[in-house]
Amino acid sequence: MPLLLDTHIWLWSLLDPGRLSPRTHALLGSTDAALHVSPITLWETLLLAERGRLSLRPDPPSWLQEALARSPVKETPLNFDVALASRSMDLPHQDPADRFIAATAKVYGLTLLTADTRLLACPDIDVTPA
Repeated sequence: MPLLLDTHIWLWSLLDPGRLSPRTHALLGSTDAALHVSPITLWETLLLAERGRLSLRPDPPSWLQEALARSPVKETPLNFDVALASRSMDLPHQDPADRFIAATAKVYGLTLLTADTRLLACPDIDVTPA
């Protein structure tokens, strides 16, 4: 199953795997799972570091490059279709990062893996609880 990892799932898998459920560990470790992240996840990670909510060494850009290199995820591009879908989806809020992540799942036919209850309720995408 091709999975798009929500930002917190990707970060937990790298920084705090104990926060992931056994089911999520199994999904992430499955040889059948193609794992994806949106560039918005990288952007959100940079924001968290800038705001002091994450400490990424030696610096956030270097940490991200290293994390992408060692994590079995593929960066899934933002494009025109994702931008359009982000504005037309039925989401209960206007958070731009969530909108782009959900739209990426929709456009690329990926199942979003998240613990975010607002995204779990999104009728426009395939979503699975983490």
